Amino acid sequence: MSRSIVPVVLVHGGAGDVPEAKRASHAEGCRLAAIAGLARLLEAGSALEAVVRAVEVLEDDPRYNAGTGACLDEHGALALDAAVMEGTELRAGAVCSMPPFRNPIDVARAVLEDGRHVLYAGEGAARFAKDRGFVPADPASMITDAARERLRAVLEGRAHRGWAGGTVGAVACDAEGHVAAATSTGGMVGKRAGRVGDSPILGAGTYADDASGAASATGEGEAILRLALTRHVCELLAGGASPDDAARAAIARLGSKLGATGGLIVVDATGRVGHARNTQTMSWGLARVGEAASCGH
Repeated sequence: MSRSIVPVVLVHGGAGDVPEAKRASHAEGCRLAAIAGLARLLEAGSALEAVVRAVEVLEDDPRYNAGTGACLDEHGALALDAAVMEGTELRAGAVCSMPPFRNPIDVARAVLEDGRHVLYAGEGAARFAKDRGFVPADPASMITDAARERLRAVLEGRAHRGWAGGTVGAVACDAEGHVAAATSTGGMVGKRAGRVGDSPILGAGTYADDASGAASATGEGEAILRLALTRHVCELLAGGASPDDAARAAIARLGSKLGATGGLIVVDATGRVGHARNTQTMSWGLARVGEAASCGH
């Protein structure tokens, strides 16, 4: 692989409809996460390190539906999903329906490094995390008043079960042409206990392969699962499509085939990036060596 590749990190703060007054702030949070991810990439030289760090920043920011401030299930509890995958050896780790831990993406990373299994669920995920030294969080420290109000609005029929700007994710390409993707979410507001969306499922919400690229999805999880959306977009990359064209084609298929909404961020193994959505907004942030970091919605 050519060493002329310029390292890059692209993040998203979820597809949805962020209120106009909050859009600039939502996008700025993504820009800061991308900057943090790139800083880690330059320290460690690794796309994998970059996406984990970027998602940590977003999980700690209550503006997003991941980690602290994530949405609540029908019983008012946090049930967290996260996944990370690297493209060199297709190593991956994921957790789903996990009770509160401050940074679910760090637990997913530990699953990847452990290597015995790829996906842990529920109390099994919590036991794995505790065995690896992670400390469970006090739910009160991660559940926000805004999340409680959103749940009340959904249960009372005053709002739909989506999220203004949902799931968070990151993709990166390092100087060696290695790619990685990470995704984290609280899922759907008022979801049934035990529901798992696309984010922790490889090929649906998260995928990475150095032979093509990496992608993180956001949106209607059930539809993204049915289309295996991130694997689909990586197949388009492998067929020669640019990241922008591949992302647009995949999101168009999500809409035309299933009438669903969502978004994608994509990077290929040469460091080109792309993103697409068919929602009102999808906050994003981009950080690339030699350029000023940028963001949008």
